[in-house]
Formats: sequence, structure tokens, C-alpha cells
Amino acid sequence: MVLKRIIRYATSFAVLELATFALACAVSAQNANSLSAPSAKADRDASSRLAGGNDAHQGYFSPLKSIDKKSVGRLGFAWASDLGTVRGQEATPLVVDGVIYTSGSIGIVYALDAATGQEKWRFTPQVNPMSMRNPCCDTDNKGVAVGQGRVYVASVDGQLHALDAATGHELWSIDTIIDHKLSYSSSGAPVIAHDVVVIGNSGGDMDRGGVRGYVSAFDLKNGSLKWRFFTVPPAPGRRFEHPEMALAARTWDPARSADDAGGATVWDGMTYDPDVNLLYFGTGNAAPNNGGRVGADHDLLFACSILAVNPDTGRMAWHYQTTPGDHWDFDATQKLVLADLTIDGRQRRVVMQANKNGFFYVLDRVSGQLISAEKFAYVNWASSVDRSTGRPILTERANYVGKQSILYPASVGAHTWPPMSFDPMSRLVYIPVIDAPGAWIDLEANHEHIKFINGAFTTLELLPDDNYDAAALRPLFGPVPELNAIQGERKGRPLVRELIRAWNPVTNKTVWEHETSSGVRGYDGGVLSTAGGLVFQGRGSGDLFVYAADTGAILKVLQTGSHIMAAPMSYEVDGTQYVAVQTGYGGGAMAIGTIPPSSAAFKYDNENRILAFRLDGGSVPLPRLRSPEPFPEPPAERQKAAQIAHGEVKFIEQCARCHKFGPSVTPDLSNLTAGLHATFNDIVLGGAFSAVGMEKFDDLLSVDDVEAIHAYLIDIQQQVFAKRHH
Repeated sequence: MVLKRIIRYATSFAVLELATFALACAVSAQNANSLSAPSAKADRDASSRLAGGNDAHQGYFSPLKSIDKKSVGRLGFAWASDLGTVRGQEATPLVVDGVIYTSGSIGIVYALDAATGQEKWRFTPQVNPMSMRNPCCDTDNKGVAVGQGRVYVASVDGQLHALDAATGHELWSIDTIIDHKLSYSSSGAPVIAHDVVVIGNSGGDMDRGGVRGYVSAFDLKNGSLKWRFFTVPPAPGRRFEHPEMALAARTWDPARSADDAGGATVWDGMTYDPDVNLLYFGTGNAAPNNGGRVGADHDLLFACSILAVNPDTGRMAWHYQTTPGDHWDFDATQKLVLADLTIDGRQRRVVMQANKNGFFYVLDRVSGQLISAEKFAYVNWASSVDRSTGRPILTERANYVGKQSILYPASVGAHTWPPMSFDPMSRLVYIPVIDAPGAWIDLEANHEHIKFINGAFTTLELLPDDNYDAAALRPLFGPVPELNAIQGERKGRPLVRELIRAWNPVTNKTVWEHETSSGVRGYDGGVLSTAGGLVFQGRGSGDLFVYAADTGAILKVLQTGSHIMAAPMSYEVDGTQYVAVQTGYGGGAMAIGTIPPSSAAFKYDNENRILAFRLDGGSVPLPRLRSPEPFPEPPAERQKAAQIAHGEVKFIEQCARCHKFGPSVTPDLSNLTAGLHATFNDIVLGGAFSAVGMEKFDDLLSVDDVEAIHAYLIDIQQQVFAKRHH
């Protein structure tokens, strides 16, 4: 029963690594427009880094080349800056006039001396926990925008803040969320597009109906709203806010429930091309997340799409839907990279994306015309993309109505938020690739469904309906004949792995690759390429790898002791080139599970740091070794079986996205102290810990629900305690 319960627990995005049970169920920052940077010098100076992707092309490529193939062997530690938090770090810093600007958990902004790492100022937003509802995937933040002497950041509660770049003093803030009763939050980086700063939001996977996606544009100087573009139509019968909604509405079920918000949130992947004055962004899955839509014949515009919008008017120039009628959770929010490519003898201005669905898209960035869409990863849900229609050609496996189907990629995608890099010198794209399956089941009676991600039956994701019956899961763990066929197709490769893959976007061929983790997810980081002929990528193991851009030869490995998810960056101060990276485990990795043993955060404390490297530097100072958490004695009274079963379901629905059993960045609720047991209801229903991000759940859970959750946790704690003292 304990093992079944552990496996069931994984149904909330969990990669199970339950050390306490001695079990292992294995598993933006914007372009600053370059028109409005803090100084004219920064516009011309390659030593600065004006965007997370370095410039308006968002290629995560640095033109600096003092560190090259010959000298990289001398690369070593220069300085470290402690960010003072222990959550996920996903931002890539900016550097302007010798100052680093970056953001961390909840939207804290840091300004550092780029030569020494010494802090110049820090801005901590006054986040109201009651105004943010269940932020998806940790309280991470993907970066800041810098322009006209200001730093812009969106805090987790959806407030957009404008700060004085010299002092960190707040100049203005504006609430970007249209309805705080829904699970909106912000984790993406703003983007400056001409004379506006634009931000999206997240929450399409949250609650039963999700949220309705949109992007908002605000005046750079005073924060006044200039325009808002919704990405899906309103509920049937309600007015359209702008003309594009009439087009979108024709692709949705006219009888859909008014409670189904629509989703298609814009939580990452925005960029702006000043040459053609277009803002590009990708949208997420529709909401509710596949619920009630399996097998439905609706495209659901503009979910899972790439859009181009005029930043002056807020009107759409073009759209391209990567996954029409998505019911596999294939967001199109991955980084969009601009490039000029010679294709069929013709120079083309393109926008490129390694999409979550496993296809690499090359589109004309002026017209939106599809140029190519080819598989960059192992894909079995679609055979190809029809060049004439732009639509994927589905395989039989894609349909999971009334059956189970194992699909590649899983809902985590073949590529997700960690940035890819385009090197205009090698003409290659370097992609952090996820190669993992998802087993999908449609429970036809009430349109509930279950998603197994990151490996057959080892990692599970559950999005239950309100009438969810826990017993329905238990028959689903038997043999799956299809698994044998898939293992044969993979020719001995593990079911789950991650890679860095060098991809030619013109020939659509892999040039070189390295497997970065095997058998389990490593939650490895984004990629940087440089004019020195180098490619940098951090891994979950804490290793910073340096490859030759042309051949993939490993040239240098630096052990940092810190889990690296973010993309590195490079800048120059007084003639010295630095490479820096923000470190810390969490974000989507935290939402999917406990800290895996392969992560540096499993061995060392998850100290959030910025690490900088230079030639002839020293050894990286490692964080403190992680010490085992004490396991307190649980309450002695026995819990009722029916109450435990009900509590298990409610825990999966409302708690397990953030709280795992075992090492994680949030509290392990299987080893509560006597004091926490005594105040459990006050914490969950009364918001006693709201100041540290634990909102109250009195609108989602009843007193009986919370007491049942508590009974379930006590039962788990009693079993573990008994096992340890057997």
C-alpha cells in the first residue's frame, strides 16, 4: 500500500526520489530595444549585454572572443554573488556600462558591479501573497528589461515595476492582472518594443478552468496601459475586445463552458525586431488543460501559436499555429530566435523555434510563412508537418481516446524554457533537448485524463476533474505492450535522457550531440555560444561544460556544486572577458519532483548564486554539504482509512504541485514537527504563512478537506517513522 501511495503521489508533476522511504521511483530579459539603453555607449559596445539573448535577435550569442578554443583551458573562478534565496533561478543577467542587472525568486532585482560581483542595490517587491494564486512551477523569474535608464521587472503577483537603473528606486508600478480571483501569476521577462514595455503571464495549467491568456503593453515612462492583446476568445456570448477575437472564436466550441477560461498564456519567449517593428511571442496550451476536449475537432486559436503583433497598435500582423487543437500540452512559448539565413539560394529574414512538440520551425518573420518544420528530437505523435497547410500529420498514437498511448515527447516537451543558442558564425543552433515519453489515458466516463511524463510509469502528472475517483488510477499500472515496441524503435537508447544537440536550421540535420543525462531528467540549463568558437551549457550536476562550436569536442568542465538551469552569458569589463551564470534548483524542476540524486542540489545546499569566470581564475568555492533533515516523531493517534483516502486525493489536487516527499526547495510535509501539526489548519485555511508565499486555501478547501489532508500526511509520517525505527 505504501508503494502504491508513493507512485500515486507522483501524479502531481513529481519525479519521485523518496530518500525518506529508501525508494527511488526513478524517474528576457528583453532586447532593451538598443534604442533606449541606459547610455549611447552601451548601444555600440559589444562588452555590454542588453538582453537575455544578448541583442534583438535573442540568439544567446556573444561577439566576444578573448576566451576561445586555445585559451579556454585557463578558464576559472572570478567571483560569486549570493542572491540570498534557495529557489529556482532561471534568469540570464544583463550587463550595461559595467553593471549587472538580473532578477531572482518572486522578482527580486539585483544590480552588481560586473568586475567584482559587489552588490550596488537590491529591489525586493512587496508581494501580496493574497493576490497571487498558486503560481505554477515555483516563484521563479526569467529576467528583467533595461531601457531609458530604467530596469523593468514583473513580480510573481503580476505587478510590473519600473526602477531607476542607478539607484534601484521604484519609479512606478502597475497591476497587470485582470482578475486576481483566478490563478494568474508572472514569471516571464518583460520586453521593450519601440516605446512600450510588454509583459504576459502564466496560470493556464492551474485550477480546473485555468486563466485567459493575454499580453499587455505599458508606456515606458509612466506605466499607463497602451493596449492589451488577448490570445483566446472570451466566453461564448461576450463581446470581443479586439478584431482578432472574431477569427479565434470560429475555432472554438461555441457551446464551451463559461468557466473554461481558455489558457494560451504568454509566460516566456517574447522578442522584438526593431527592423520590421514587430513583437513576437508564443502562447501556451489551452485551458482547461485538455479536459473535455480529447478527440474534439477545434483548432483553438491562438493557443499553441506563434504571433507577430505591431507594438504601436497592438494589432496582429500574422499568426502560425504549431499544434492545432492541442491535447498534449505542447506550448509554443519556447525562445524565439531571429536570424538571416540563406535558404534555397535566397536570403530570408526568419524567426526560429525549437518547439515543445519536437519540431523545429523556421518562419518568415515578416509574413509568417512556413519555411520548414522538421523533427529535431524523437517524435511519434506526428509523422511530419504538411508544408502546404502547416499542420502536423498525426499518427495513430496521437489519439488516446478510450485507450492508453505512449507519446514522444512528453508534456514537458522536447524543448522547454531553457534557451537555445544560434551562432551566426557556425550557422548552427544549439538546443537543450529533452527525450522523454508521456503515457496518456482518456478516462472516457468523465473526460478525466492522466499524463505520465519523463518515463513510463515512473513520473506521473494528474489533472483531475472535480469528480475524480482515486480508485480509477489503480488498474493503470499493469503491463503496456506498446512499451516493448517503443523500446525497439529507440534501438537501445534509454527511455529518458537529455542532450545538447547542434542543429543546422537550413539542412535540418544534427551536426553533433552529447547526452547530458541518461535514464532520468537532469534539468540541465540553457546554452550560450560565442565568437570564440565556444558553446557553454550548465548541467543539473553542477558542471559547466564548454564545447567546440563546430565539432562538439569537450574543451573544459568546471564543477560549481550548484544546479544550473539558466543560460550562461558573457560580457567584458576593462578588457577582461567574463562568463557568468545564475545558479539554483527549482522552477519547473521543483514542480515536477523532489531533488534528484544527480542534481548538485542533492549533495550541496541549494544556495542561489551568480558565478563569474575569467581566464586564469581559481577554483569555484562549493556550497555547504546538505545535511540530513531530522525526522520528528509523528502524532500517535491512528487515522481513519476513508479520511486518509480523501486526503490523498485532495493533497494531489491542491498541494503536491509544490510539496514533495523528500529533498526539495519547499517543505517536505511528510515530516512535520509537533508545532506544525498543531497549526496545520491555521496555515492552510488561515494563511498563517502567507508572508513566505504559502497562501490560504479557504476558497479551494473545506475544513473537512484540510483535516483529511492532515490525516493523510500523518499516516505517511507514521509509516516512515515506523520503518526507520523497525
